[in-house]
Amino acid sequence: MPSRRTLLALGLASTAMLTACATAPSPSYTERPPIVFMHGNGDSAALWQTTIWRFESNGWPRDRLFALDQPYPLARDDDAVAQPGRSSTADSALFLKAEVDKVLKATGAGKVVLIGNSRGGNTIRNYVQNGGGAAVVSHVVLGGNPAHGIWAVKGFRENNEFSGLSGFMQQLNAPKGPNGDEVTPGVKWLTLRSDNNDKYAQPDGVWIGVPGQPTNIGFDGPALKGATNVVLPRVDHRETSFSPSAFAATWQFLTGEAPRSTAVAPEASVVLDGRAVGAENLSLNGGQVTVYAVDPATGARRGDAVHSKSIGADGRWGPFNARGDTAYEFVLSAPGYGITHIYRSPFPRSSRVVNLRPERLTPADGSAQAVVVFTRPRGYFDAERDTMRFDGQSPPPGVPPKGSGVSSSRLRVAAAQPQRAVTGEFNAERITGLTWPAAQQHVTVLELTY
Repeated sequence: MPSRRTLLALGLASTAMLTACATAPSPSYTERPPIVFMHGNGDSAALWQTTIWRFESNGWPRDRLFALDQPYPLARDDDAVAQPGRSSTADSALFLKAEVDKVLKATGAGKVVLIGNSRGGNTIRNYVQNGGGAAVVSHVVLGGNPAHGIWAVKGFRENNEFSGLSGFMQQLNAPKGPNGDEVTPGVKWLTLRSDNNDKYAQPDGVWIGVPGQPTNIGFDGPALKGATNVVLPRVDHRETSFSPSAFAATWQFLTGEAPRSTAVAPEASVVLDGRAVGAENLSLNGGQVTVYAVDPATGARRGDAVHSKSIGADGRWGPFNARGDTAYEFVLSAPGYGITHIYRSPFPRSSRVVNLRPERLTPADGSAQAVVVFTRPRGYFDAERDTMRFDGQSPPPGVPPKGSGVSSSRLRVAAAQPQRAVTGEFNAERITGLTWPAAQQHVTVLELTY
């Protein structure tokens, strides 16, 4: 039998997880504990949308699923030095503790499940080990967590949260118990990682800006001694949490059985809501959100606005009664940001985490007549793995010929021309939107759901 640290391939994953789950009680199909989802560095609750849909589609109650928005989600350059607009490891752990306490009070549950992506895994580990979380957490799932750092290079940003040489990382990984486990005992742990396609688990420093420099971190960096460690072939950094295969592995770990399906089951009635926020996950108080139904083939609006709301202190722009078979354009305007036109595929299910973030024009956009951003929040573009095209270009502008390290592409329409449609295609998903004048501070965003 392979060791728990070196389980490879989906074919082995199911057997391994069933074996692991047989050693201790797991949540049954009739008992669904609350799940709290913790996002990664610079991200928001919105990234868990499809994961939540898959849990709901397999019977997990909607009111037991909680995705968080951490204020100031970016890590500090030096964890010990205050930095405007950024958070420390201590800040993140205190935030998570407060949110878990709220969930326990609201649900009456004795324990929660924690699921984290990337930096969110650091926060979860810190809370469980050092913040009292071990008493109220039954299971932890870590997707793409840089558990041993993204780099471990003497003299290179050693006090950063993502340095394997940092005091923070060293104490998290200090041996625990007679077997020298790296995880806190009393909690069941699952790590999900890529075989070799996670940009933040690479032996070479290309994705941290020092190509050719050894990082001293291997492809197995996210694995932890004492956890059930599963490898998902060819997934990228974000797909370790947000892909169908990540959901299947998570469900198996929590229940001891495979999910009925990894597909998203459509609902007859769809209600959408979320927050309009800036990069710091703070409300765009004073902004405005207007929603239009659009022709999915052309991006053209189908009549007047179907929803409009001014943004207040809580940032919420809904609720909006949507149609599950309709594509929408979300127009977000906010003081200091200009106007962002976000085009999305139809929403098959309701969601409260449809967060809207404005896109800023940059100095490099200065001569462009229109700017269109094609983005994949829940994964990266991989020219060797994926079928994709952006305004007829394949791979999209800025996407390298090798590696999963870029999640957005930027098109600058230079020549003066009438408003026109622009299409982004990624595997089975296709989104079309219209160009808008950059000179009037408009930006178009084609945002993939899957």
